[in-house]
Amino acid sequence: MSNSPIYDQIVETLKNIYDPEIPANIYDLGLIYNINIDKLPEVSIEMTFTSPTCPMAEIIVYEIETRLKLIEGIEQVFVKIVFEPEWNQDCMSDEAKLKLGFL
Repeated sequence: MSNSPIYDQIVETLKNIYDPEIPANIYDLGLIYNINIDKLPEVSIEMTFTSPTCPMAEIIVYEIETRLKLIEGIEQVFVKIVFEPEWNQDCMSDEAKLKLGFL
């Protein structure tokens, strides 16, 4: 479903949500593992954090839920936090790696 306009809107929205401790958006950081829009108006997001003890986790999840509900056609957002597979720097986009000095 990655060629759907609503999917593209979700990705763009996620690219505007930042972990306040890291100057890169959560999408380019590779924190988003899966976006499921098969049950619209429900959207399910599977994601991780750079650390299981991320102090901003609740705030980031709240931002995801709140912002995605502003997209027309989305009424409910479910965010599932997973730590398998474990996040590492290889998950990041080249843009995020460049921004953070890894390239």
